[in-house]
Amino acid sequence: MAILNLKPADKCKYDEISLGEIMLRFDPGDGRIRNARDFKVWEGGGEYNVARGLRKCFRLRTAVVTAFADNDIGRLVEDFIMQGGVDTGYIKWIPYDGIGRTVRNGFNFTERGFGIRGALGVSDRGNTAASQLKKGDIDWEKIFGEDGARWFHTGGIYAALSKTTPDVILEAMKAAKKHGTMISYDLNYRPSLWKSIGGQEKAREVNKELAKYVDVMIGNEEDFTASLGFEVEGVDENLSKLDTGSFRKMINKAVAAYPNFKVVATTLRTVKTATVNSWGAICWANGEFHEATLREDLEIYDRVGGGDSFASGLIYGFLTTDNAKQAVEYGAAHGALAMTTPGDTSMASLQEVEKLMKGGGARVVR
Repeated sequence: MAILNLKPADKCKYDEISLGEIMLRFDPGDGRIRNARDFKVWEGGGEYNVARGLRKCFRLRTAVVTAFADNDIGRLVEDFIMQGGVDTGYIKWIPYDGIGRTVRNGFNFTERGFGIRGALGVSDRGNTAASQLKKGDIDWEKIFGEDGARWFHTGGIYAALSKTTPDVILEAMKAAKKHGTMISYDLNYRPSLWKSIGGQEKAREVNKELAKYVDVMIGNEEDFTASLGFEVEGVDENLSKLDTGSFRKMINKAVAAYPNFKVVATTLRTVKTATVNSWGAICWANGEFHEATLREDLEIYDRVGGGDSFASGLIYGFLTTDNAKQAVEYGAAHGALAMTTPGDTSMASLQEVEKLMKGGGARVVR
């Protein structure tokens, strides 16, 4: 019995399409934001990172739906997206007013943690073009009905950006559902984004409504608790005593509340220091649980984007194998490799992911 009833690849222009905001990331390297004199610039965004990983690492056809203010900063981010191989045809360009009173592009300043000092992110994304999208701005019928996509991905970061973005997501989900496109959603709870618009209560209100349309729900333990109200009992906030039985109970509650969920997947991370984590994942599908290889004492270079790379690996696994065990292994391996390099997006190759899945080590490749 197939886990997911996916549309044939030859009937769709794209394997996957993401909806979300893409920001310019300012990276101070080994230094700190507050002391930096120069930054390296990357592109990044929770939902976009999934599309880019599926394109660059897994070689699938992907596109992104977003919006930019039409100025040189927006065009710089577009250039990054094109370098990543993600189709830019659905980007909505908004005239720039010269100062950013009505529309602008988002910035994200992110520093890597080290040892006892955790990573830090400071975003500057008010009044961004993507956050101001509203219902009716995007032709979802063309995207899902005419062009076609096998998979649609979005998440809780985009849902938190404004009063209108949940409506954009809902409109997209309904169109995707109408045309048989698989829908995944990464809860990606960020307290700072919800703080000024109702906090956790508002996050639950929005996410509980969107969850009714989701086929593949993704998140970590905090995401499921904060966004949907399903607590992981019996573990502390650092997951220092990792009990997967507690996660199974949480997932069972989620599936009972949302029978539309065909797959539920969560990452398992024990934060020992900012640069040493244990990393694994668990996936529920067709009434069965599948655990990925747990990687103890995984050395972290830049943890930002690890969860997004897990999601893209998971999606790739289902698109190509329809095997839940394989899918969660692809996700966990890709996420692990993504955290060994700088930036939000993965620099891993499919060959590297599959080598790690098979138990390959870190010996030099010559």
